[in-house]
Amino acid sequence: MKATKEHSVLPNLLNREFKQDIPAKVLLTDITYLFYKNGKKAYLSTVLDASTNEVLAYNLSKSLKIDIVTDTINKLMNSASFLHKDAFIHSDQGVHYTSPIFQKKLKENGIGQSMSRRGNCWDNAPQESFFGHLKDETYIKDCETFEELQEEIDDYIDYHNNYRPQWNLKKMTPVNYRNHLLNVA
Repeated sequence: MKATKEHSVLPNLLNREFKQDIPAKVLLTDITYLFYKNGKKAYLSTVLDASTNEVLAYNLSKSLKIDIVTDTINKLMNSASFLHKDAFIHSDQGVHYTSPIFQKKLKENGIGQSMSRRGNCWDNAPQESFFGHLKDETYIKDCETFEELQEEIDDYIDYHNNYRPQWNLKKMTPVNYRNHLLNVA
């Protein structure tokens, strides 16, 4: 996929203020490459809640076509029981996120958009950190097929959201921390 004149970069509304203690308001997204058995490659698109580190939606794909990100947003809208009324999604300036198709999908769903400064991975650090943990804590390279890889990703995201306590979440899991924030609000 290549950028066209219609692609547009949007301002950085987040400015690294990730922890706002409001679940489902600041959403982070990105795509990572996953290399599995015999040099095979897949791509993982995720939406991460910046306040809770919970993965709210994800999509594993064999291709980098635009539907990798639009399908992720569809999954977000179908699975999220709630999104904050001022929810916005923050990404890098990759071709998928500057695409008019992606930007229209967000507008149709009432989700604002923010972008990192060019070439600055620190502007989306929690998302990058999640991908690092995923790659360190899974057996992706042992997966023989795409289906095995899908199962490995499904299992890890369930583990990450529901069973993996995190120091920066008061030693709670992402789901428990979300519930904690909602109860104290």
